[in-house]
Amino acid sequence: MAKTTVKVKSGGASANFKAAREKWEKETLSPATAKSPERRRRFENSSGTELPALFCPETVESNDYARKIGFPGEYPFTRGVQPTMFRGRFWTMRQYAGFGTAKESNERYRYLLGQGTTGLSVAFDLPTQMGYDSDSAMAFGEVGKVGVAIDSLADMEVLFDKIPLDKVSTSMTINSTASILLAMYIAVGEKQGVSADRLNGTIQNDILKEYIARGTYIFPPKPSMRVITDIFAYCKESVPKWNTISISGYHIREAGSTAIQEVAFTLADGIAYVQAAIDAGMDVDSFASRLAFFFNAHNNLLEEVAKFRAARRLWARIMKERFKAKDPRSWMLRFHTQTAGCTLTAQQPDNNIARVTLQALAAVLGGTQSLHTNSRDEALSLPTQDSVRIALRTQQVIAYESGVADTVDPLAGSYCIEALTDAIERGAQDYIAKIDEMGGVIRAIDGGYIQREIQDASYRYQLQVEQKEQVIVGVNDFVVKENPPTGLLKVDPKIEKEQRKRLSDLRKKRDNGAVRAALVDLEKACKGKGNVMPPILDAVRAYGTLGEISDVMRGVFGAYRGKAIV
Repeated sequence: MAKTTVKVKSGGASANFKAAREKWEKETLSPATAKSPERRRRFENSSGTELPALFCPETVESNDYARKIGFPGEYPFTRGVQPTMFRGRFWTMRQYAGFGTAKESNERYRYLLGQGTTGLSVAFDLPTQMGYDSDSAMAFGEVGKVGVAIDSLADMEVLFDKIPLDKVSTSMTINSTASILLAMYIAVGEKQGVSADRLNGTIQNDILKEYIARGTYIFPPKPSMRVITDIFAYCKESVPKWNTISISGYHIREAGSTAIQEVAFTLADGIAYVQAAIDAGMDVDSFASRLAFFFNAHNNLLEEVAKFRAARRLWARIMKERFKAKDPRSWMLRFHTQTAGCTLTAQQPDNNIARVTLQALAAVLGGTQSLHTNSRDEALSLPTQDSVRIALRTQQVIAYESGVADTVDPLAGSYCIEALTDAIERGAQDYIAKIDEMGGVIRAIDGGYIQREIQDASYRYQLQVEQKEQVIVGVNDFVVKENPPTGLLKVDPKIEKEQRKRLSDLRKKRDNGAVRAALVDLEKACKGKGNVMPPILDAVRAYGTLGEISDVMRGVFGAYRGKAIV
């Protein structure tokens, strides 16, 4: 991992200030630290940036306000993508949810909407993410466990029953099978009388980070990128309000990356997607405004605020200078944030409420467009209804009671925040330059470079925890004797049996001839150069299953096999 430092610029402060600072260090600071030493020999953040005791004008790289910071709603968007930010309206308050059957998840969604969430965020079970139906041998024991089981349009109809898709924004955390779930969502909208051009939401659809950090890939990189650009092109014409990809740093951070690596590798993935779409014949300004990003909010509040600001500024420059985008909307980095699952502890789980509050506050101070707050018990199980309500109330307290949403980018101008923003941007630029030298992000993934960088960072962090250089309250310090947890949410095993029966019944009553014809058309599109979305949508409307559609695509594109990185 490349170390970064907070640079000191000789032109950043007057001679009088420097003389005053030196006098303070000699006459005030040195006697104080001699009498009572600082609690650490070295202070640094997750990225290894050494932090000075005091941030001053000389620790900010440049006083060029217009170029480095600017105004909200204007290039380079350091201070936010909207002129008024949360003075206009609050961020979208989402709660990532989904478990068991579509019926159970629908009940949770309707509960959340009744409690004040302003957008839905769907979690799918592993078989759905990996392109297997619930009756597949590969799905055994996993149906409905980490998300909702969706096998066909029939399940999707139940999932969104009595939820008006023309009034609710829906985010779906789905990647390899994103094209199929998007088609199902479009078809549900049609059944509700909501045309595709009125649908509003996001599919994650970020396959590159699956190869890097998460593992729910199906196809090799080349056909995967083809499907993604087909989605871009289809939505441009037919679902114009849809965010066609959520380029995700969240899982990169969950895998153990630093804040700088999260920004660098996420934006490197974004560069690859933009280039792939351009190579497919699309004009950059025809799709770039519908790109969205997804970041982690970790524990170090000041570093996290700076991270969001640096990512926004760096992406604006990449789009304007590298890709020559002309439309200011193409320069904007709009992002969703989720608090850090990897920081939640099974020990003293109520401590997680405090962690999530800090992380959510960082996301808001950093200018997020939407936010999910994790629940206190998620290190132990899927969250209970009471825990989900506390997590949502955390966002509402920040929004309505803290005052931080009443002015735009309130920490701007802080010597610390601006210096950290500069350091993160510089560190991320260095990583992106290295990846460019390797021939791009796919070659960097194939060579294991990105995975090794994350592994090394994760290992260093683990050593810090084991050596108590990094204190985890309730885990390696401030430990108490605890009783086993009670009242956890558990998915009933009978759900899998019931889901398989529903799937069997569907196959008996649908028009199987229509399904076969649609799958043949899909196979032809996959083998040719046509857009795969229309035949996928036809197969979905005929109640072809997610597994059947995925199997056709697997048969043409092949299946990717990951390799160990050492």
